Amino acid sequence: MRYFSQPVLSTAKPGLVLKDIHLGENVRFHAFVNAYGCKIDDDTSIGPFVEIQRNAQIGKRCKVQSHTFICEGVRICDECFIGHGVMFMNDDWPRACTTEGHKKQDCDWCLLPTVVERGATIGSGAIIRGGITIGEKAMVGAGAVVTRDVRPYTVVVGNPARYLRDVIEA
Repeated sequence: MRYFSQPVLSTAKPGLVLKDIHLGENVRFHAFVNAYGCKIDDDTSIGPFVEIQRNAQIGKRCKVQSHTFICEGVRICDECFIGHGVMFMNDDWPRACTTEGHKKQDCDWCLLPTVVERGATIGSGAIIRGGITIGEKAMVGAGAVVTRDVRPYTVVVGNPARYLRDVIEA
């Protein structure tokens, strides 16, 4: 695992910015990735225009497609597929200011950690609410809005996401 404490600006991949990041072996970044304060494990591929915030973790042999947002508190376990434009949330009540009218600080919000367990798939355009666990080998359909935990080996679809069927391994 390599650690970069200073920003790494790539000339080979325009817009690639890495700061305070722990990287495993053979991690592949495409252009225009912004990753800081996170951990990305071995043999993982990160697509273009992805942001990975501090304290986020991505496991081994994962594939994260373009335009995805992985916020603080998200842990993606090994062998997961995250489709294009997936958005993770970590706050149920996002506001710019407190009720007193002061700009919110880190201490003014409650982080809702999210876990995507081993081998899970999240389809393109899905939105994942904070505090959710997506079970092992579960599948979230494209465009689904996940508002509660997804059981292992199940398929959920829709808004809000609902059980469709069990996963059928090919």
